[in-house]
Amino acid sequence: MTPRQAFLACLARGHAGLFEAALWMAAEHQGGVQPTQWLAMLNDLQREVSSGLPLLPVAELGQPLLRQMNTLGFQQDDHHPLRPQAALLDQVLARRRGQPLALALIALELAKRLTIPLVGVNFPGHFLLRVPGADHQLDPCGGRRLYPNDCRELLSRQFGAQTPLLAQHLYEAEPAQMLQRLSRNLRQLHISHDDEAAALKDADRVLQIDSSNATDFLARAGIYQRLDCPQAERFDVEHALLLSDDPLQRLRLTARLAQLPPMPTSIH
Repeated sequence: MTPRQAFLACLARGHAGLFEAALWMAAEHQGGVQPTQWLAMLNDLQREVSSGLPLLPVAELGQPLLRQMNTLGFQQDDHHPLRPQAALLDQVLARRRGQPLALALIALELAKRLTIPLVGVNFPGHFLLRVPGADHQLDPCGGRRLYPNDCRELLSRQFGAQTPLLAQHLYEAEPAQMLQRLSRNLRQLHISHDDEAAALKDADRVLQIDSSNATDFLARAGIYQRLDCPQAERFDVEHALLLSDDPLQRLRLTARLAQLPPMPTSIH
């Protein structure tokens, strides 16, 4: 079974296979990664975290779990420019540094093992966590509580003061959404480090996980353009054109298609 096949098998298991699926994503990029070994190593981390948790009902342990992870060195990776290892789960476990989503995936797996209720929140630009029923979100990078005004401030810093906080920004994230977002993060990190072959794996995975949008097809088209694969680029631009509702974007895509070499015709 290839890493991609193993990933898809874990994806089909939903929440139960979420963490292992993310490890198989790392294995697809690094031949020596053995997800079963990292799953076993997580037992040690579970014991470290558990020993530092206060004696509270499990429903109140979401924030203490994140604070204990932070005490043990798990922090947001602040290296600039950010490297792909910030989103490769084995590297995040080894270095204890990573993107908010990668840290959240580790927290969610620990919470599942310790029966602590915790869910992911697909907040734009900075993945968050929440205890079900709570009136606040939790930052996976240390456990800070974020109330609505804090979320507005975070959104403003990421996208500008005119960006409104919408209800869908605080929706619970499903496993496929988290893995697709992690794949998009890796795609962008590999592109920014000129690793088109790795970025193409991520772009393919994004389109394989769940329903995708024009932006996802255009991202892969851009990779094919850099790899000088005009026919593959044409395929993705055509799909982006079919999915786009923006008249201006449709005009630009039509012009882009006109500049690409035509598809070869078959002779029978």
